[in-house]
Amino acid sequence: MMKRKLPALAVIALLVMVLAACAPGTARFSPAEEDSEAGFLWGIWHGWIAPVSLVWQLFNSSVRVYEAHNTGFWYDLAFYLAIVGGFGGLSFTRKKVKSDG
Repeated sequence: MMKRKLPALAVIALLVMVLAACAPGTARFSPAEEDSEAGFLWGIWHGWIAPVSLVWQLFNSSVRVYEAHNTGFWYDLAFYLAIVGGFGGLSFTRKKVKSDG
């Protein structure tokens, strides 16, 4: 039984590390790209990993849920779409169970 759990735990740990590597507020920009800002695609990504970033922020104060160094409207739009579409949209498609009582 433990042999089956070990690969799953390794995959989960790897997934968390990959997600954390691109979290807002971390040093994802190289020194050569200091003038670059997070755009539309980064907004989508940051919206999808917002729950991971929120938990990670408890352990590392440099991590943020939202990237402050962004392009403005397009980043905000993408972040919002990812939050609503990635998490809120699931509740709209779920079937409701009818009770007989």
